[in-house]
Amino acid sequence: MIRTDALDRLPVRTAVPALRQALDDRGVAVLCAPPGTGKTTLVPLVLAGLVGGGPARRVVVAEPRRIAARAAARRMAWLLGEQTGRRVGFTVRGERVVGRDTVVEVVTTGVLLQRLQRDQELAGVDAVIIDECHERHLDADTVAAFLLDVREAIRPDLRLVAASATTDAQGWARLLGDAPVVEAQGVSHPVEVVWAPPVRPVRPPHGMRVDPALLTHVASVVRRALAERDGDVLCFLPGVGEIGRVAGQLAGVPAEVLQVHGRAPAAVQDAVLAGSSEGRRVVLATSVAESSLTVPGVRIVVDSGLAREPRTDHARGLSALTTVRASQAAGRQRAGRAGREAPGAVYRCWEQGEDGRLARFPSPEIKVADLAAFALQAACWGDPDASGLALLDPPPAGAMGAARETLTAVGAVDADGRVTDRGVRMSRLGLHPRLARALLDGAAEVGGRRAAEVVALLSEEPPREYGDDLAAALRTARRGGDGYAARWRQEVRRLSSSIEGGGEGSGRGGSDDAAVGLVAALAFPERVARARGEGVFLMASGTGAELRDGSRLRSAPWLAIAVADRPAHSASARVRLAAVVDEDTARLAAGHLRFSGEEVRWVDGDVVARSVERLGAVELSVRALKQPRPELVRAALVDGLGRDGLGLLRWTRETGQLRERLGFLHRELGTPWPDVSDGALLARTEEWLEPELSRARRRSDLARIDAGQALRRLLPWATGEAARLDELAPERIEVPSGSRIRVEYGGGQPVLAVKLQELFGLAETPKVAGVPVLVHLLSPAGRPAAVTADLASFWRDGYRAVRAELRGRYPKHPWPEDPTTVEATRFTSARLRRE
Repeated sequence: MIRTDALDRLPVRTAVPALRQALDDRGVAVLCAPPGTGKTTLVPLVLAGLVGGGPARRVVVAEPRRIAARAAARRMAWLLGEQTGRRVGFTVRGERVVGRDTVVEVVTTGVLLQRLQRDQELAGVDAVIIDECHERHLDADTVAAFLLDVREAIRPDLRLVAASATTDAQGWARLLGDAPVVEAQGVSHPVEVVWAPPVRPVRPPHGMRVDPALLTHVASVVRRALAERDGDVLCFLPGVGEIGRVAGQLAGVPAEVLQVHGRAPAAVQDAVLAGSSEGRRVVLATSVAESSLTVPGVRIVVDSGLAREPRTDHARGLSALTTVRASQAAGRQRAGRAGREAPGAVYRCWEQGEDGRLARFPSPEIKVADLAAFALQAACWGDPDASGLALLDPPPAGAMGAARETLTAVGAVDADGRVTDRGVRMSRLGLHPRLARALLDGAAEVGGRRAAEVVALLSEEPPREYGDDLAAALRTARRGGDGYAARWRQEVRRLSSSIEGGGEGSGRGGSDDAAVGLVAALAFPERVARARGEGVFLMASGTGAELRDGSRLRSAPWLAIAVADRPAHSASARVRLAAVVDEDTARLAAGHLRFSGEEVRWVDGDVVARSVERLGAVELSVRALKQPRPELVRAALVDGLGRDGLGLLRWTRETGQLRERLGFLHRELGTPWPDVSDGALLARTEEWLEPELSRARRRSDLARIDAGQALRRLLPWATGEAARLDELAPERIEVPSGSRIRVEYGGGQPVLAVKLQELFGLAETPKVAGVPVLVHLLSPAGRPAAVTADLASFWRDGYRAVRAELRGRYPKHPWPEDPTTVEATRFTSARLRRE
């Protein structure tokens, strides 16, 4: 029996007529409705014609998370008085509950992506709702882009709704072709904000790490909230590990402590979402409870201020979550949970002054995550660079370039970026392309079942207590009875079935240890590593890696490193998970990194020529090369000049001054005077360092090259301008005393350093190439007395003060009151009288 009373209490019902009208008129709409209004549960039932009397349609609802998809389906089925699997069902990775009468199907965005790749028409589907689109998950953005493509090309009748929990919907409206925006008003009660920062500073999050002191503080704030206020507590924490640690610190509180996250058992999720009339509850949740789920009974929110956002996980070479400060938008969503049913309060575990410095919105995943999986989906769609997709934010060029390199290396796309048959199959495995490569190639080598077991371990990193030995972790998972082992077995079944359906061979035999190492190496070939000491390794990528003390892997000659991180201020990575391999396995997995041939390089200040075979940075064999190819030697010498500087050549003082003069003329007059900066000279070595450079074989040969003679080859001889060098930028200028004073061109302005009396009678500042020199006026002892670029002004305004100071210090020298009317001199007054 339909629960009419419950349906009538959902605030979104007031927006339903406008939404229906928008879809009838345009076929697209943006629905903005706060959490708890029923947009996820009532709207699909209305559009399917199950309530409200509309025409019957088949509706697909796309949710960003598995827990939200299951919860939404169960809630809709309950509103209809049914069990899931009848008219309302759901499909998530590894679980499908639908029946022949199902007309509303809730799926994850990942499942919908796979479905679109197999059937672009979405045959039999009349409407798609993309829920929680404000969260900007990459799968949701991609689904929306593909659906807009489908509507434009082959299914103009397909209805599309972008549903958001925020009112910031204009971007989505533009993306959907200026779609109408329909807003529903939620029922919201006042929420008091209580600032509850830690007493002592805590370390900011780093990677997945959260300061234990903050978690202890969050647990204390939960206890405080229970003591100060009535109602259930909803506490937001960034991840499963933090939820578990806080739960352990809440033993003995006068409330039932429950944990809500994507890995929680279905029974626990159902219990939390159903509410309770017996006693108080503390619900520890990830950000899934911000908008995707409604938790009844909550009057208090405790917000840790942390969230997990997608980033490239450099420890695993995959896209993963990292801990960040939650955005202001997330903080508002979380606080609003306390005011859904009655007035409430939010305890924020940070300083009030920090709040304004937080990011306004979460980062769109497309801007920060590893894009290999997205690039593969785009290639399968027929748009390898995603330039034709309607996306709110274009993918960054650098991230797409890195993704293309990964896909090419694993054989998913060809040299032009077009998807291969292998790439199509990889895209349908629901894995990162790296892991898809390991599964497909590993199955042929070690058998489908064992390849699936290892890839399942790599998909979700095992708990730390499983240790750092990947083969030992496999044995632990096989016999384990914990939640991780249960999830691992479910994933193994899924992956095994996908391999069996593809007709992969059973592979060779061999030990589990060898199989684990091979599959891990196939997934991360650039992290095969050779020992260079006890517990110390060099990865093919060139990064050093170290094992912890006591690791059973410390004596291994080779490792396939699955997980490694680099602590702050450390030159080497720290191995967290790895498997023992041999050299043959490393060669097989990282064959595309193999190099064999002559290698002539500038090393430690000189040319080193070798015949070398290596895997990336790992050298397999090396011997000295007696007769290296001249072009390789020349390239190494140029590299040496770039690394150690042009000072490797022979420079005299006169040569350095010539370079400064040429640099001045290039700066002031431009062409044809040459650019003589380091970068410009290194780019033109063939014009000024030949033939000497091609004859050189080592560093000592460079030291014999006369840089001055070489530089003169760059002068504009062909135009005749070279003859004007001494005219435009003279080495010396003759001053009124008859002295020829050197001009220094090394600074921003030419400098003439001359004793003050030698300029008596000179009214105007000397110029070179039309530029006034900067005159450094010196005392008779050669010490600086004044600096001017305008002699006339100095004689008029500055000389009197300088004269007053110097005439007492140097009484034997002439200090006339009017220096412009006397003859310049280098001598004392007495000598002038004698002469």
